[in-house]
Amino acid sequence: DSDRLGRLFKCLSHPSRLRMLHSLIRTGELSVGTLADEAQMSRQAASNQLRTLADAGIVTGRQEGLKVFYRVIDPCVPVLLERGWCHIDEYETVHE
Repeated sequence: DSDRLGRLFKCLSHPSRLRMLHSLIRTGELSVGTLADEAQMSRQAASNQLRTLADAGIVTGRQEGLKVFYRVIDPCVPVLLERGWCHIDEYETVHE
């Protein structure tokens, strides 16, 4: 189980993936192009990162015409990210 948890945290540790997940959690569902713009990366790079998140079971995509829209499907991931941001806030408060 520790190996699986390590793979999950490794998947979540990439800054671009975190930016995309934050956008998805905030809005619910976004196209690859919008996610790429919000993460300030190319569509190809965003697509590659989304594939990694999909392979990990964190997001899923649906096709609508020529566009693919993604959303978070793992209900634990928003909680994990919220706890991570909580930790950062606490750490900064304690070390000011």
